[in-house]
Amino acid sequence: MKQTLIEKAYEIAKERYAAIGVDTDKVLDTLQQVQLSLHCWQADDVTGFEQLGGSLSGGIQTTGNYPGKARNIDELRADILKAKSYIPGSHRLNLHEIYGEFSHEHVDRDQVEPHHFAGWMQWAREHGMKLDFNSTSFSHPKSGNLTLSNPDPEIRNFWIEHTKRCRAVAEEMGKAQGDPCIMNVWVHDGSKDLTVNRMKYRELLMNSLDEIFAQRYDHMKDCIESKVFGIGLESYTVGSNDFYIGYGASRGKMVTLDTGHFHPTEIVADKISSLLLYTPEVMLHVSRPVRWDSDHVTIMNDETLELCKEIVRCDALGKVHIGLDYFDASINRIGAYVIGSRATQKCMLLALLEPLKTLREYEAAGKGFERLALLEECKSLPFGAVWDMFCLKNDVPVGEEYIAEVQRYEAEVTSKRN
Repeated sequence: MKQTLIEKAYEIAKERYAAIGVDTDKVLDTLQQVQLSLHCWQADDVTGFEQLGGSLSGGIQTTGNYPGKARNIDELRADILKAKSYIPGSHRLNLHEIYGEFSHEHVDRDQVEPHHFAGWMQWAREHGMKLDFNSTSFSHPKSGNLTLSNPDPEIRNFWIEHTKRCRAVAEEMGKAQGDPCIMNVWVHDGSKDLTVNRMKYRELLMNSLDEIFAQRYDHMKDCIESKVFGIGLESYTVGSNDFYIGYGASRGKMVTLDTGHFHPTEIVADKISSLLLYTPEVMLHVSRPVRWDSDHVTIMNDETLELCKEIVRCDALGKVHIGLDYFDASINRIGAYVIGSRATQKCMLLALLEPLKTLREYEAAGKGFERLALLEECKSLPFGAVWDMFCLKNDVPVGEEYIAEVQRYEAEVTSKRN
């Protein structure tokens, strides 16, 4: 009965959108091809599975202590698969280096090798997921305030070697999955208080990156990520947005835009069209900052919607990669995965449902009233019926149905974890 109602509602929505020149069947086909890169660290609060015994550090903070976080790789994988079963479409998995399978041995970060991720490659292949990757500069005895920009050559070379080895891991992931693995480089380097050596540290970071990227690979892609500040490093960030835009444009590297890594009044969506003129591709890390880079769960807000609209308006679905990057430990972690993923997909659906051809014609003709009026009327069109059909086609829960499923998994699985 419910399926019949969903199908009837979709047919009405289909006619309504056709009246403004939008083919909803084609939109659903396009949305099916949009892959999110799901972040593994939502399931365990960015802890990872090293045997170093360190606590979270390096400008990062996870808030909340909701019970039931993943305590080992098996639990992490089970949680990811459970979340995946409620998210329509086919998606990727984004791993940090600290999530390797180290077999209870101490493997320092300058010693990591592809075989530490062979299990992940096999698991991903079995479950139809492709992998992305990240180097990990935080939460380590040698992290301190400076890593790749550290004036101490011993510490700096440690992190250079770590990042080189991570690129080698990403290359093997790309080979194994027959699709490039996108590897993100983010370092927390900065200063809590005033510095008089901005140029020195940035030159060191530039030289470190040049050394890291000297090795050419065919099965991975590099991206570099900026930040405004980190907790405890509020006054100066070596890898600022200006630094990485200059580096990415001059070296042909992909720049990562994290929605939490900018000043609150900045519109991150506005940066996409500028970057795409000078860099080959763009990587997004989508979260929801509340007053700072707090990594709240992504929701359907104006910021995420504008991001998706800008991707579509730039005809850049093949050039902009969408990764999620929040770690909310204050609510059910599997539920957080599902809320953020589906919210991002809904925003992309709304973007794809825009009557872009007509809107562009209005704009070209100087018809500002007509353009604004149509944009406003689109807000009340029945996109929810199209979303429900997308979920139905992908055999995932429609509407709020997944809430009870997540509750059941909590009662049967995660609540039993000490």
